[in-house]
Amino acid sequence: MGAINGAIPFSLIAWGQSHIASALASILIAATPLITVIIAHFLTTDERMTMSRFAGVIAGLVGVIVLIGPDALGDIGDSLLAQLAILLAACLYALASIYGRRYAKQGLPPLMIATGQVSASTILLIPAVLLFDQPWNLATPSTIGWIAVGSLGLISTATAYMIYFRILATAGATNLMLVNFLVPVTAIILGITVLGEFLLIQHIIGMLLIACGLALIDGRIAAMIRRRS
Repeated sequence: MGAINGAIPFSLIAWGQSHIASALASILIAATPLITVIIAHFLTTDERMTMSRFAGVIAGLVGVIVLIGPDALGDIGDSLLAQLAILLAACLYALASIYGRRYAKQGLPPLMIATGQVSASTILLIPAVLLFDQPWNLATPSTIGWIAVGSLGLISTATAYMIYFRILATAGATNLMLVNFLVPVTAIILGITVLGEFLLIQHIIGMLLIACGLALIDGRIAAMIRRRS
């Protein structure tokens, strides 16, 4: 888990985003739920693909494209290796969500699993840090820099992975990976509320498509309609 859900995809995304636009990278990462649905269909017995689930993933993916802007797709084909690196990271995330189910079945606490994974990722990345970054040659970080690194480590990584393994145990791999649809939504909302950016019609349409996709995958609305029928 430290390798396929941390060290390798983190490195692939960091390298890939240094060569392609973040908007295109977001769309490529948003393919993770679709990859998860396909892999889970073959590797699990309780997360089989259904028409409703597949349609929901496609709707969510289209919603991400509309939300970010179809213009971002114009760069597809350029920097092909960087794009493939992002897609490979998405595939690894999908595999990790399915592999990580084994820990939930063992009854291990999310805090224990998250600690083990993040610690293993750190150990795996130390040689690369020493080889490529050579921290002894870098300038001493500022206070704001330390705060930024601390918040990314404690909140966006450690706390996030505790939530990750809790949801994986209770909702399954496919539902867990739907978070990738919500990342651009969160970015748009923060841009509007914090940075003073404008809400465009494409943002509203994209969010509605993502909401429809999530509802289709969840299945409860469809089940309620069937019961009433």
